[in-house]
Amino acid sequence: MEKTNMKKKLPIGIEDFCKLREEGFYYVDKTAMICDLLNAWGEVNLFTRPRRFGKSLNMSMLKTFLEIGCDKFLFDGLAISREKSLCDDYMGKFPVISISLKSVSGEDYDAACSQMCKVMGDEASRFAFLTESDRLLENEKNRYRQLTASNPAGETVYSMSEDVLKSSLQTLSMLLRKHYGKKVVILIDEYDVPLAKANERGYYKKMVNLIRSMFDQALKSNENLYFAVLTGCLRVAKESIFTGLNNPQIFSISTAGFGEYFGFTDTEVRSMLDYYGLADKYVMIKEWYDGYRFGEADVYCPWDVISYCAELRMNSHAMPRDYWSNTSGNDAVRHLIEKAGNEQTKSEIETLVAGETIEKGICEDLTYNHLYDTIDNLWSVLFATGYLTRSGAFDEAPVSQCGTAEENTDIYRLVIPNKEIRRIFTRQITAYFNNMVRKNSRRFEAFCEALKTGDAANTQKLLTSYLYDSITVRDSSTQKDKKEILYHGLMIGILANIDGWKAKTNADSGDGYCDVKVEIEREDIGMIIEFKYADHARLVAGCEDAMAQIERMDYTRELKRMGYHTIYKYGIACFKKKCRVVCEKEEYMPEE
Repeated sequence: MEKTNMKKKLPIGIEDFCKLREEGFYYVDKTAMICDLLNAWGEVNLFTRPRRFGKSLNMSMLKTFLEIGCDKFLFDGLAISREKSLCDDYMGKFPVISISLKSVSGEDYDAACSQMCKVMGDEASRFAFLTESDRLLENEKNRYRQLTASNPAGETVYSMSEDVLKSSLQTLSMLLRKHYGKKVVILIDEYDVPLAKANERGYYKKMVNLIRSMFDQALKSNENLYFAVLTGCLRVAKESIFTGLNNPQIFSISTAGFGEYFGFTDTEVRSMLDYYGLADKYVMIKEWYDGYRFGEADVYCPWDVISYCAELRMNSHAMPRDYWSNTSGNDAVRHLIEKAGNEQTKSEIETLVAGETIEKGICEDLTYNHLYDTIDNLWSVLFATGYLTRSGAFDEAPVSQCGTAEENTDIYRLVIPNKEIRRIFTRQITAYFNNMVRKNSRRFEAFCEALKTGDAANTQKLLTSYLYDSITVRDSSTQKDKKEILYHGLMIGILANIDGWKAKTNADSGDGYCDVKVEIEREDIGMIIEFKYADHARLVAGCEDAMAQIERMDYTRELKRMGYHTIYKYGIACFKKKCRVVCEKEEYMPEE
């Protein structure tokens, strides 16, 4: 068996196809996408996928394959190399303009323009030979120099005017076509990032106008354009920035075709795990990182799979954790939970967290300035950005209002894709609940007083009121211990706000781990709280089971060892939004 240190390196964060191939990184072959794209043919092609699903690497692959000067050896042994006729016609045959807009995120419009100038200036600088081209007139060379002119303050600070910036893509494509005598391929990665950032920071309309102008000139009736490919997270409504484009081909997550090229298929994940000797981790990786459905393909998040495999190679006992979710603020989930003011939306979130499906009308044509305006828009955003995925499709619904324009809305059966995303939902639920607790100080203080005095009746009454206000778990086939976890989280959310109280969940205590252990040192009080999910609303039996477990596992032992004199033992049974609380008080006097 090959030694571990002789295996190929895992490409964490590598988005440069040439670097990946030249330096021997592990590569999941997606080059068949080139063949499908050229056969599908559209003058302007847009791929929308959630973040961290390989968009940038695929764009780098396209650039490497199509650009004049292509190193053909980089594609040896890959799927595209078997398409000899296509390679002869397209490999290394085109001037390529390739830009990424992911860095355009200025705090204000001027800063964003400056960053956009740098993106365009850096790309134009790759073609410095144009100033010496005998196929360009002097005034055309001067137009090139406007793209690369630097500010006296520094060589990489470009000084092009806003008008020059708006025409920069079209200008560069014209110059390259004249020099090479060939039409140009334009690749624009993460086209919608500047729009998202502009919306967050208050200059959305200006950024829309800038990008619309750039795209109009470069992608609409541009005689120098052979074809263009764009990628982004959202399919921004046509009237926003794609006005007038001649039927761009849009390949979204709901479109048949190309699904397997963004993300890893099950076969690809199994091959990777076999290669690194990690086949025994397959089930765990599938539970945590699989579950996305793009078109007709079921895929894993590649960022998660690669990150976890890299961690497992260093520590074979490493447990799965959040990788994809930590690359974003998860605003869409937070907005949904904050807007869940009616019982229907609460029930739908509870259904999703329980691992079941809901049916929703999804509109994929959105504008960033209206993403969070309505609950309907939020469901669409969650679907487009990967927090929810399609479990099944239904017939098209009647025309309905979505965002600022009327569009046909497709009805989908939606589900949370995997454990990682479910954890995002539960964490956001807990955070929202914590904030809600702090706002009602009177109820909060009453709950604390009831809990620390062993008042089971009032504890039950107030906890029930919290459950009705919050998002909890619904009865389903989900395992009982997983249902109980959310109740633990809600209790810890309350207790974490109390000065002088130390509360731990799954605390080492006695002969096992109790659900919640509380220490109030200044008042010489300790608590053990054990939760049970009461199937079929058997709340009394649930409390009895909880109290019996506290005794059987001797959970109070650690509190006694620490010298707490007053110890409360709580058994709490929950069923949906109902609960029952029992409490026993134990006075413990340590021997002298």
